[in-house]
Amino acid sequence: MPLTTSAANPLIRWSYFTEQWDRIQEALLQHIQLTLLAVAAGFVISAGLAFLGLRYRWSIGPITLFAATLYTIPSVAFFGVLVNYLGLGLLTALIPLTAFTILILVTNILDGFNAVPAPVREAADGMGLTPTQRLFTVEIPIAVPYMINGLRIATVTTVGLVTVAAIIGYGGLGRLILDGLRRTFWTPLTIGASLSILLALLFDLLFFLLGAKLTPWAKRKQTL
Repeated sequence: MPLTTSAANPLIRWSYFTEQWDRIQEALLQHIQLTLLAVAAGFVISAGLAFLGLRYRWSIGPITLFAATLYTIPSVAFFGVLVNYLGLGLLTALIPLTAFTILILVTNILDGFNAVPAPVREAADGMGLTPTQRLFTVEIPIAVPYMINGLRIATVTTVGLVTVAAIIGYGGLGRLILDGLRRTFWTPLTIGASLSILLALLFDLLFFLLGAKLTPWAKRKQTL
C-alpha cells in the first residue's frame, strides 16, 4: 500500500516528537554509536592491512581483492547470513558495517603513503632519521589528507548502511524508517530519513574541518 499524506497521516505529526522523544533519541544515539564503532574498527583493520601491503608489496593485490569482495556482498544478505550464526545482536550489525569500510579505508591509506615522494624519503634517511622517526615526522603527515578523505567517505557511507541493520533490530534511525513503512505512517519514516541525512552531512562537515585543522599547509599551498 503506497504512503499518502492526509490530515490523519501528515508528513510530520509534531506531537510525535514529544510523545516519542525518548525513542527518537535512543535511535539517534544508537546510529551514532554503530557508525563510529564500525569506522573505528574498520580503520584499525585497514591500517594493519595497509602496513602489510607496504611492507610486502606483493600482498597489495590480494588485500585489495579481499576488501573488494567484502564490499560487493549485498548488505541485507550479509546481515541475514550472520543472524544464523550470531543471532540478533550488536556484533551481527557491526561485522558487515565494518567490512564495508575496509576497501575505502585501505585504498586511501595506501594511496597516502604511496604519495610520499621517493626524494623526500631519501632526504629523511640522509638526515639520519630512523624508520620510525621518518614514519611519524614525514610519511604520516603527507598521508593524513588521504586518510581523512577515506574516513570521511567511509563514515558518510556507513551512516546510510546503518539504516539497513534495522532488519536485525540494530538500525538506529533505520528502525524509525522501518516502523513507518510497516505501519504506513509518514512521521517516523520522515524523521528517521531526515535525521540520517543530517547526521551524514554533520559527519562530512566534521571531517572536512578536521582535515583543515590537521593539514593547514594544504590551505596555504592553495592560496599561493
